[in-house]
Amino acid sequence: MAYAQIGLARLDNTGLKARFRRIRDILAQRAARRAIYRRTRDELSALSDRNLAELGFHRSEIPSIARKAAGLA
Repeated sequence: MAYAQIGLARLDNTGLKARFRRIRDILAQRAARRAIYRRTRDELSALSDRNLAELGFHRSEIPSIARKAAGLA
């Protein structure tokens, strides 16, 4: 009986269900990173050039800064 239980646990971690769970987790992480990227980009884009300069940024750096904030770079 114990052997069957160990076998079922091993199948649960390597089977189709586990693959779908990993895919779901990966997609959720990507969606969260995209949301951080968009939010950061939108907030920085809403600032004036003067405010960006006070922060030490140029408008052309916004996509790069947003990628770094989201962990994409």
